[in-house]
Amino acid sequence: QVQLVESGGGLVQAGGSLRLSCAASGSIFSIGAMGWYRQAPGKQRELVATITASGNTNYADSVKGRFTISRDNAKNTVYLQMNSLKPEDTAVYFCNAGVWSPQSGGVHYSNDYWGQGTQVTVSS
Repeated sequence: QVQLVESGGGLVQAGGSLRLSCAASGSIFSIGAMGWYRQAPGKQRELVATITASGNTNYADSVKGRFTISRDNAKNTVYLQMNSLKPEDTAVYFCNAGVWSPQSGGVHYSNDYWGQGTQVTVSS
């Protein structure tokens, strides 16, 4: 059983910054790739940024240069530093993680988990 808990969302003016956090807890052996996704009203969910266990990152073109994804493996936490925020960044942001969990007999299994989402609203 694994839970992802997000925090850091809120209301900010255009040009401002927010840092989102997502901490994983529960039955965790290791965490592979982690990422952030967002869904704006009337739009499909889209990938924002991902980071592998080794630290390789990938960003959507719309946020490249403004957002930075990072992780703290000791805390099982992924962060999204969002700078120079724009109104079009307004969305519910979800974190995702691929988690390996221990099982009996030394067997491990992997599942993708999602956070509950946190609202980011950017005003003009």
